[in-house]
Amino acid sequence: MEKKLRESKKKQKLQELKEIRMQPKIDDHDLDFKSKHVKDFLAGGDKVKVTIRFRGRELAHTELGLVVLKDVLNKLGDDYVIEKQPAMEGRFMSMTLAPKAKK
Repeated sequence: MEKKLRESKKKQKLQELKEIRMQPKIDDHDLDFKSKHVKDFLAGGDKVKVTIRFRGRELAHTELGLVVLKDVLNKLGDDYVIEKQPAMEGRFMSMTLAPKAKK
């Protein structure tokens, strides 16, 4: 029994939470680069927290952060499940994505 338990633990993969940080004024190429990293993390079976950091007067325009998060989702296709919808947390706006369950 112990041997079977050890073998099953070897095959398990713990799901990590990776974080990608951006700013609302991110350039197109940088957004593509970060989106590719998000896609790689999801493909590896990890959850991803995408965070937008607002500095100074950017806080008055939180809708720009929402646009950036929606752009990230568009670039990913549909290989994900939104675990936590975009929401403000102090100076940050974040959402959590999880990989789609494999059948």
